[in-house]
Amino acid sequence: MSCSEITIYKVSKENIPSVVKLSLSIIAEMNADEKVITSHKILQSTDNEEELCWYLTWVSEEAVQLYTEKWPTLPSANELMSLVDSKVYYGHFTELA
Repeated sequence: MSCSEITIYKVSKENIPSVVKLSLSIIAEMNADEKVITSHKILQSTDNEEELCWYLTWVSEEAVQLYTEKWPTLPSANELMSLVDSKVYYGHFTELA
């Protein structure tokens, strides 16, 4: 069963273009060996332009777990996190209906 991920980052305005670019790189890195993310959106809050949201659809909860463990080894992850002021929210969801 597919799984949706929502992650909200607080990012300084000057870092937003770099964070968007690195976010897309990370998604490509995660999909390099096998397509585990079937769709993605990088969104900006309408209430606070310094809040960016990853909205990802994963092939399964198992894929999420695998890449949660692999996160520290992804080439772009450390650089991305160095540009993020804070992680506001992180969670995974599956369909109820």
